[in-house]
Amino acid sequence: MKIAVGQFEPRVGEKERNVARSLELMDEAAARGAQLLVLPELCDSGYVFENANELSALAEEVPDGPTCEAWLERCAAHGLVLVAGIAERDGEAFFNAAVVLTPEGWAGTYRKLHLWDQENRFFTPGDRGIPIVETRVGRIAALVCYDAWFPECFRLAALAGADVVCIPTNWVPIPGQAEGQPAMATLLCQAAAHVNSIVVAAADRIGVERGQPFIGQSLVVSHTGWPAAGPAPEDEEALLVADVDLDEAHAARAWNEFNDPLADRRTDVFRVE
Repeated sequence: MKIAVGQFEPRVGEKERNVARSLELMDEAAARGAQLLVLPELCDSGYVFENANELSALAEEVPDGPTCEAWLERCAAHGLVLVAGIAERDGEAFFNAAVVLTPEGWAGTYRKLHLWDQENRFFTPGDRGIPIVETRVGRIAALVCYDAWFPECFRLAALAGADVVCIPTNWVPIPGQAEGQPAMATLLCQAAAHVNSIVVAAADRIGVERGQPFIGQSLVVSHTGWPAAGPAPEDEEALLVADVDLDEAHAARAWNEFNDPLADRRTDVFRVE
């Protein structure tokens, strides 16, 4: 199937503009034959909130809020599956979430498990684990940004039968990166795809928001660990489309006569004394 990742620059507080740009990317992805599109973290609201009141004004219920309604309409029109980051309101709590939307309707919501830095001031940590969502294009798991620094997240998704891990993200610079070296985030995605024999699709944002720079470099990683598309540029909008073979990914988990990275796990020694 064809998977797309859409990289753009959401602007905090400019919700109407952000959603309009996301709809344009959905149109473009569908026109290029994509069946699944991943968009960045909090792509409806922007990321760097000044206070809780600002987040409260931008967050919405899922899937009944206006952003999901607009996305669902476009999913139905194009026969497209969408995974996108959104600021979710649930009663008095707010979640940094990723919705999985299909032409048939809302399929599931992932709530970010591992909050990064100032997110801890505004959001509640995820409370739903890592659900696997059945869609017309395969079994999808979602993570959000900092979750990718925890290899257990990818492993749990793979063990539960995920075909693709989709990552809406807002990657920031990592201290110590030498000039010309790959971004740590892209390396983590490649490593996770390789050791779990799963496809990973990560959509990052670009730009500088209230002093915080973001690094782009969205990509789609084959089950082999090598990029099928990207990384995208650090500072330009981009829509990457990649062909992936999920049947091949499953078959490739048997690396040879003796080795399968999921079956070979020594769970008898995976204990902290």
